[in-house]
Amino acid sequence: MWSSFRAKLNRDQVKEPCQESLDSAPVDTTAREQRYMSGHYFFEYLVVVSLKKSKEGAYEPQITYQFPKRDGMVRFQKEEEEKTLKAITLFCFPEGISWAPLTEYHSETFSFVLTEIDGSRRNGYCRRLLPHGNGARPPEAFCIISRLACFGLFSKIFDEVEKRHQISMAMIYPFMQSLREAAFPAPGNTVKIKSFVPDKGTEIISLTRPLDSWLEHVDFRTLFRCLTNEEVVLVFAAAVMERRIVFIAVELSTLSQVIHAVAALLYPFTWQHTFISIVPEILIDVVMAPTPYLLGVQKRLMDQVTDQTDLLVVDLSEDRKDTFLVQIGDEKSILPPKLQDEILQALRNRKEKSTVEELNSVVSEAFLPFFVKTVGHFDLYVTRNSKGQPGVFQSRAFYKTIKSKTTRHFVKKFLQTQMFDLFIQEVEQQPASPQQGIFHKKIVEYQEQKKKEKAKKRH
Repeated sequence: MWSSFRAKLNRDQVKEPCQESLDSAPVDTTAREQRYMSGHYFFEYLVVVSLKKSKEGAYEPQITYQFPKRDGMVRFQKEEEEKTLKAITLFCFPEGISWAPLTEYHSETFSFVLTEIDGSRRNGYCRRLLPHGNGARPPEAFCIISRLACFGLFSKIFDEVEKRHQISMAMIYPFMQSLREAAFPAPGNTVKIKSFVPDKGTEIISLTRPLDSWLEHVDFRTLFRCLTNEEVVLVFAAAVMERRIVFIAVELSTLSQVIHAVAALLYPFTWQHTFISIVPEILIDVVMAPTPYLLGVQKRLMDQVTDQTDLLVVDLSEDRKDTFLVQIGDEKSILPPKLQDEILQALRNRKEKSTVEELNSVVSEAFLPFFVKTVGHFDLYVTRNSKGQPGVFQSRAFYKTIKSKTTRHFVKKFLQTQMFDLFIQEVEQQPASPQQGIFHKKIVEYQEQKKKEKAKKRH
C-alpha cells in the first residue's frame, strides 16, 4: 500500500516541499543515527506544514520547517525522504486544497502510520492549530515522525512545542534538541527534559511512559464514547475475521483514536493488512481495494464509500441516524455466543468517567481472555524434532480438541486469517520452551503490571 501510495504521489506531481530550517546543530553522527534506528530516540524529525497560496489561488500544504535537517544523504536516501515528506503533507491536511483563511479554528491532535515496503512502520503525530497573527489565516500543522508508538506521550510533547511556538519558533529548537538526545524511557519510567523559557527560567518537563506498554498508543475513551459495548463487539468480530472496515467521522482525532483502538483489541495478534487512520482525499479510491483494510474517512467523502458492498461502514458522527451504514449482516454470529456474552459482561464493569488506565484495564480483561479461551492452547500442538528444525503446527488436531461446536467453528475460520498465520509462523521458528506458552506469558505479564500499578499507587 505504501509503495502504491508513493507511486500515486509521483503521478500526481505533488509539489516539492519548501524547507527552511532553524537547525544550526552539527549533523548527527553515525552512532546517533544507529541509536535512533534501534528505537532509542524519541523521534526522527519534527516538521511544520503550512498552507501556502498557489498561483491558481488554492491553498496547498508545504513543509516550511524541519528539525533536524537531514544533510549528507546519498541520492536514493534523499529521494526516499522527499517522497516521505510529500506524504506527510497529505496526511497533515488530508482535505487537499479545500481551505480558506480562518479567524477561529479548534486545535486537534491525531496520528497516522507510514508503512514501508519492508513492512516496518513509522508513526506520525500531528497537531493542527491556527498560527498566531491578526485577521483570517489558514491553519498549520506540527508533525512528529517516530518509530515509537506512544500517543499520550507525544500529545504532551506537542503541548510543550505549542507553548514555545507562542513565544518564538526559535524556542522550539532547544527543546526538541534536548528531547532528541534523551533516552526513551522503559515502561513505567520517567525521563526529565531541561528547557529554558524566557521569563520563566529553566523548566523540568517530566515525560512518563505507561506501564501497559502495549496500550500506550491507545485511548479507548473515544471508541466507547462513539459506540456502545454491543457495537464495539460487532466491530471487533469483523476485525478478527480481517474484513474491510471503514470508519466515518468529521474530526480527524476521532478517526485516528478509534481506528488505533480497534486494532489494539486484537492483541496479542497484529493487524497485517492496509491500515490508514485518515485517508487523504487523493487516496480515496483505496476503498475499492478487494483486500482487508482498516480505513478512516472524513464524513464529507462518505458518498464515495457507502456505494460499496461486502464491507462494514461505521459512522462515528454525533448526528448519525445509523451506526452501521453498510454491513454484511452476519456480524452478530461471528463470535461464539457464550464468549461474546462474557466480553459484554466484562465491558459493563467500566465506569462512566473512567481514567485511561482504568478503561485500559477493563478492555484488557474483556478481550485478552477471549483469545486465551479460543486459541490459547495452540503451543501444545506445535511439534518439534530434536535436531533444532522449525516446529510444525498441527492445525487439524488443534481445533479438533475444542469441545464447543460454536467455538470450534470460529477457530477454524480464525486459523485462516493472516494475523494468526504470521503469528504461528513466528512460533514455529522459536526454540522449544518448557513454559506454558506465549498466551500464558502474556497473562502473567499483564497481572504483574497490574500489581506494579497497585503498589505504585499505595506509595
